[in-house]
Amino acid sequence: MSMGFESGGVGGGGVSGALGSQEIASLIESRLDRRSFQNHNWTGSFFDYLDIVGKNPAVLRNAYQRAYDAILSYGFEKYKLFKKDCVRYHFFSDPFDHGADGIYGLDLALMQLVDVFRSAAEGYGTDKRILLLHGPVGSSKSTIARLLKKGLEAYSRTDDGALYSFSWMLDEHCAPGGMDHEFPCPMHEEPMLLIPREARADIMGKLNSRYQPKNRGGQLRLVGELDPFCRKVAADLMKHYGGDWRQVMKHIKVRRIILSEKDRVGIGTFQPKDEKNQDSTELTGDINYRKIAQFGSDSDPRAFNFDGELNIANRGICEFIEVLKLDVAFLYDLLGASQEHMIKPKKFAQTQIDEVILGHTNEPEYKRLQSNEMMEAFRDRTIKIDIPYNIRLDDEIKIYQKDFSAERIKGIHIAPHTLEVAAMWAVLSRLDPPKKSGLTLLQKMKLYNGRAIAGYTEDSIKELKEEAQHEGMEGISPRYVQDKISNALVGRQAVEEKCINPFMVMNELETGLSHHSLINDEDTRKRYREMLSIVREEYEDIIKAEVQRAISADEDAIKRLCANYIENVRAYTQRERVKNRYTGRDDEPDERLMRSIEEKIDIPESRKDDFRQEIMNYIGALALDGKRFEYNTNARLYKALELKLFEDQRDTIKLKNLVSSVVDDETQQKIDIVKQRLIKQFGYNETSATDVLNYVASIFARGDTKSK
Repeated sequence: MSMGFESGGVGGGGVSGALGSQEIASLIESRLDRRSFQNHNWTGSFFDYLDIVGKNPAVLRNAYQRAYDAILSYGFEKYKLFKKDCVRYHFFSDPFDHGADGIYGLDLALMQLVDVFRSAAEGYGTDKRILLLHGPVGSSKSTIARLLKKGLEAYSRTDDGALYSFSWMLDEHCAPGGMDHEFPCPMHEEPMLLIPREARADIMGKLNSRYQPKNRGGQLRLVGELDPFCRKVAADLMKHYGGDWRQVMKHIKVRRIILSEKDRVGIGTFQPKDEKNQDSTELTGDINYRKIAQFGSDSDPRAFNFDGELNIANRGICEFIEVLKLDVAFLYDLLGASQEHMIKPKKFAQTQIDEVILGHTNEPEYKRLQSNEMMEAFRDRTIKIDIPYNIRLDDEIKIYQKDFSAERIKGIHIAPHTLEVAAMWAVLSRLDPPKKSGLTLLQKMKLYNGRAIAGYTEDSIKELKEEAQHEGMEGISPRYVQDKISNALVGRQAVEEKCINPFMVMNELETGLSHHSLINDEDTRKRYREMLSIVREEYEDIIKAEVQRAISADEDAIKRLCANYIENVRAYTQRERVKNRYTGRDDEPDERLMRSIEEKIDIPESRKDDFRQEIMNYIGALALDGKRFEYNTNARLYKALELKLFEDQRDTIKLKNLVSSVVDDETQQKIDIVKQRLIKQFGYNETSATDVLNYVASIFARGDTKSK
């Protein structure tokens, strides 16, 4: 009997009609790809696999080669940053999970990481090292590790990333007597390891002659021996068949494998526990006591579970969370695992592994490692990659936009610049004070963000960056900022007004400093509060400028003002007179009008002739290219025109009257026009636009003017 969901059923939310089981089943089937499922679950004989290898030798790539190709498979783009060639790898934007773990602003650090993968893929020695991501809390170390794991999983599902392992077909006692029971290789090893060592050199030579790596990934290498379980089974079968290798291979079932952290195939994760509960068998496997009675010895590999994190991560990657918090005995295991690619399961010979070993740690643990003379061997086997905080404002904003987008925060409006001021404060806390006299911390942040500041060139920015090599390794964590934005979103004011603004978030940021768990001294708290004051002043300048633009956003009025200015400048530079439209007489160029506009962008009297000639030359150059000069073509002049128009209109709108309780109808009508411009052009809603207008009005009521 077909069952449906009745409208108005459990949960109180009625639906317009019943949704039948067949309809649900059809929806499910429409999302499934049966062909991909069949490809991912391919099985065949060993000789079928040899055909695959012959056609596509790339299936033999090792873990580093596969990881490097996975990163480059998503493409990259090149650009300049601080006068350096920089590469942005799209892999780290999380294309396989719709950007959920996308990383912003760490391209230089990620370039260094990818360079290590490339070197390791080429076999230059870095494949024998532990990769150690080092940085302050909340700097994306765990996210990078998670992306590498997710990316390898996704790549193994593609045709280019296909890889294979094998199972033994034996009887129920792991003996050659039958082939009705399947025993998978416990470490997901490469099937070509079944080829006797004597024949490998010739085979690999021929395969490498045909192999054409896509990304200069080095030559294919077939290193090591089978794990103890597979060695034991292979040896028993060789005895059973009197050394007939072909007969032994009939017991092999090759299968495609998909790397998966959840299924513990090719991806492992190890997290330190308290010292009493730590056991090295978690890394290299343990005895299966139930099977000792069956096989008679605890040193029989069939009575051993090769399921430690280093075992199951073979062919992929093993992440060590807070690696330097591990007990020393665990770190000793990592020495051989990295340098020799060997692990030592209890009571068995050293066993070959092929995997990327990635750890991450914070500054205190790393300093302890450096001061520990007993850990020289471990330090010598690690490649440290610094993962700092963002020091570019736009990239920091993207972090918060991802977490607090309109799609995720429904029902509450986030006023413009709310996330920006939080990001601004976070970035300021991470910057070293500039050594150049006259340069403020705020200006330094703007220079890093690509803003032009008079007197500073790209070389100046490069010098600033070089004098602060460890910039970004201290400061406010994005997690703290995210927590405080969350507090503001659930606060009583936000719930009542269905809106949060920058001042609400800044208040949360400042209040939280009193009990911030990572700030231990009052001087640091004081410095962070001073930075919040800097951010408040900058925000006031931003909203004053926006209100000015909204007031002076009458496009026709700006066009008329611009045409009037250009007409007077043309006459002035050519020593001509201007025809007065009303009187019909020829008058001298209107010096008062020209200076009232030029003063808005700080053009001194001594430079007015140069500026006016620059404008005319600019218009002439556009004309030669067949282009027309418009009021907004020249950014500096456009800004000056806006400020002039604002000054002319401010008194007619009487913005100061907003702070009074009585506003006449004519003024209110003009204010409503400005408010609608703020909503349409700058992204405010009714509440936040009213708040901004009130706040800016209070500033002008105090006699403030827009600072340059």
